[in-house]
Amino acid sequence: MKPAPYGPDDGGLEDRVPFLARLESQDRTALLSLGRELRFSPRATLLHQREPSSHVLFLVAGWTKVTAAAANGYEALLALRGAGDVVGESAALTGRPRSATVTALEPVRAVALEHELFKDFLARSPAVSFALLGLTADRTRAADRRRLEFASMNVRQRFAVLLLDLARTHGRRTGDGIELAVPLSKQELAGSVGASREMVQRLLRELREKDAVATGRRTLMILRPDVLRRIAAADPQPS
Repeated sequence: MKPAPYGPDDGGLEDRVPFLARLESQDRTALLSLGRELRFSPRATLLHQREPSSHVLFLVAGWTKVTAAAANGYEALLALRGAGDVVGESAALTGRPRSATVTALEPVRAVALEHELFKDFLARSPAVSFALLGLTADRTRAADRRRLEFASMNVRQRFAVLLLDLARTHGRRTGDGIELAVPLSKQELAGSVGASREMVQRLLRELREKDAVATGRRTLMILRPDVLRRIAAADPQPS
């Protein structure tokens, strides 16, 4: 089941509450009224890494992925952001180019707000400023926790943990198992655990042979979470 807009939800690869859900209803309404609504089709780019920034986006409906590309072309999946989230706020506050690319995974509705209007609103609304500060701290803490957790795991364990997290945060229960509600490619899955696409293909093949998952084109069904939990809890072995 998809989460309700602006309700408490972890929205991606870490537990948190979306920005708009942290605001009082009158602050949320006032903030969104300053912007203009935009619509994006699946796989459309909302924000481009390294480009100058002129606005922030408040996601109203639909899921997006946040990715960053290294100089050698490797692309890492940093997070999934959905309804209630804000993206592009860091560039708005620092004046620096965007640090990541945001891409729609399904039809997305968002409200775009120019930088100056956003910063003026924050200056007039201490409660909203503190909510944004809390969001930034929560995201940083979650990223640090994930890095620490992954540092003690091999790729197989990291991949099992990722699938369990996605099942918990983006899973739809069906008669056969838990279907991931966000369409992620093998490259995107690889970028989330610091692996190659070929490694992810091999891990998925192993999991299919164990009847733990079933896969299709941009679809993934988790059939046996207990198998993933055993892999995640195993003593680290060379990958």
